Amino acid sequence: MESSQASMSPLATGGWSLAGNWTVRGLGDIPKALDAHACGPGTVVLDGASLDAIDSAGVWVLQRWLRQHGAAPALRNWSPRMQMLMTLVGEQPDRPLPQPPARSALERLGRRADAAAQEALGLLRFLGQSAIAALALLMRPRRIRWRTALRNIQIDGFDALPIIGLTSFLLGVVVAYQGADQLRHYGANVFVVDLVGYAMLREFAPLISAIIIAGRSGSAYAAQIGTMVVTEEVDAMRTIAIDPIELLVLPKVLALAVSLPLLTVFADMTGVLGGMVMARVQLDIGFPEFIDRFGREMHGSTLLVGVGKSLVFAVVIALIGCFQGFRTRGSADSVGRQTTKSVVQSIFLVIVADALFSVAFNILDL
Repeated sequence: MESSQASMSPLATGGWSLAGNWTVRGLGDIPKALDAHACGPGTVVLDGASLDAIDSAGVWVLQRWLRQHGAAPALRNWSPRMQMLMTLVGEQPDRPLPQPPARSALERLGRRADAAAQEALGLLRFLGQSAIAALALLMRPRRIRWRTALRNIQIDGFDALPIIGLTSFLLGVVVAYQGADQLRHYGANVFVVDLVGYAMLREFAPLISAIIIAGRSGSAYAAQIGTMVVTEEVDAMRTIAIDPIELLVLPKVLALAVSLPLLTVFADMTGVLGGMVMARVQLDIGFPEFIDRFGREMHGSTLLVGVGKSLVFAVVIALIGCFQGFRTRGSADSVGRQTTKSVVQSIFLVIVADALFSVAFNILDL
């Protein structure tokens, strides 16, 4: 058993006495201490009478020190095995560590394309597994975890009301202010009602709500599931025959599918309220006049368009967040990377889906 740390002291007759354990565990600060010891070129006596053990790490440290000073070792009181190890290591050339070959731009592009394709296939596989699990759950409604879903509705829906309300109110103020500045020139002040109504109900309310929820709840889903993957809780679920998708994914999808449309309706109300306040301040349109025209011009289909889009956005955000969480591998750093990717991908796909909805509604004349 190793009993002492490596040490080195000068001999009265010249040279150095090695003592202790010159092993990977016993070296300690010897590599730094050797830098303070100088030896002249030529032959340097190394006495190993007090040497307990030495391995390739200790020999390499000695050889590096000797080469730095252009010296050669003269071994005294070394066992044959230790002498052989010293000779073998000394015969190895002191080469720099090999560097990985530089990759060309084409190779880097190919690797990124392959990684993106693999991730797309993984997402498609995850969507299929989630759909199958959802169908199986619909066949057995008693297995739906209502308590978990209600808890997620509270966290993702009710707790998000302040930030959604404030953001939508300010957005309604901005829309009305920008519109009022232009409409005033044409004497069309009253049309600010139509501007605020259509903009908030069809586009801004569902979109801003989805973006906030993607950053707030989608990231939380990825971080929660990613942490469970790192701590092997997901593997433990599979070991005891619990489907992680049924336990972790579907309650979140259900909760967000309920919460986000309701948050969108709330955002509609606060956004219109903000526009109403700004119309009163900038265009002298009273609240009764604003509400009267809003009721005559806005139809139920306008509200349903925004609510319908928010339902799709909710499914996208929940699935992307959970998918990226399951792709976490091995460390807390991976949890952070996947959480970031979940937010970026969710917002990107929400905007893409919104653009596709706009094209489809234009074709359908909705």
